[in-house]
Amino acid sequence: MAAAPGTVGVVGGGRMGAGIAQSFAAAGSAVVVVESGEEAAAAALDRVAAGLRRAAERGRLGEPVERVLERVTVTAAVEDLPAGADLVVEAVPEDAALKARVLAAAEKAVGEEAVLATNTSSLSVTELAAALARPERFLGMHFFNPVPASALVELVVTGQTADATLRAALEWTHALGKQDVVVKDSPGFASSRLGVALGLEAIRMVEEGVAEPEAIDAAMTLGYKHPMGPLRLTDLVGLDVRLAIAEYLHATLGERFAPPRLLREKVARGELGRKTGQGFYTWQE
Repeated sequence: MAAAPGTVGVVGGGRMGAGIAQSFAAAGSAVVVVESGEEAAAAALDRVAAGLRRAAERGRLGEPVERVLERVTVTAAVEDLPAGADLVVEAVPEDAALKARVLAAAEKAVGEEAVLATNTSSLSVTELAAALARPERFLGMHFFNPVPASALVELVVTGQTADATLRAALEWTHALGKQDVVVKDSPGFASSRLGVALGLEAIRMVEEGVAEPEAIDAAMTLGYKHPMGPLRLTDLVGLDVRLAIAEYLHATLGERFAPPRLLREKVARGELGRKTGQGFYTWQE
């Protein structure tokens, strides 16, 4: 049976980071979340606790919430990561320079045998590896939102990722009860490249007045058995996140990933999807 890592660091306590922390803690790992500022740190811990309560209510947690939550701590600085961490997952915003700085700092804080992973959904893992002294201990672990409920982890390997690093990531993925797909590093990997292409075309259809968002989504859920339509998924991911990915793919793969005008307008208005209450749909928590 696959075993979870003993100690995991998660840098970033937002929706994705909190979900990653929750998943590893529920699997038995001691988890240290890095989030600066008292308010942000408290919010990160609240997200983990709320996620654990939801899992318990649905019968998906094997221990009392309080016991699992005891395995989660929050610290303010990357330098405070435990030296004996087996795995550190970076889950900060999709900014390559920020991610590179965070990963380099994390590498200095932990031991030489630790595996470092980025949760980027589209940025070049190879370019991020250039910031590290031990790129063979690094790969992408692309989790999906919401992390605890998602069945997939996309493992992204570079030309320098060691076989032992991939084997460890595979074991940890299975210990979380999730399925892996292994892909070579390339813009957008497999999931984001295909998902964004579909999402952008759906946005263009709304922009052109082809159909309402509900109709477009129903065409994909009912006609193609997608679990969620591309526009509702865009709201869940965040329109700002989708725009950032599209801009990166546009720059690296060409015009077919050019962001639609409607997407830019919605982001400029602050209509970012579920997290702001308005995107292609109106959301109420």
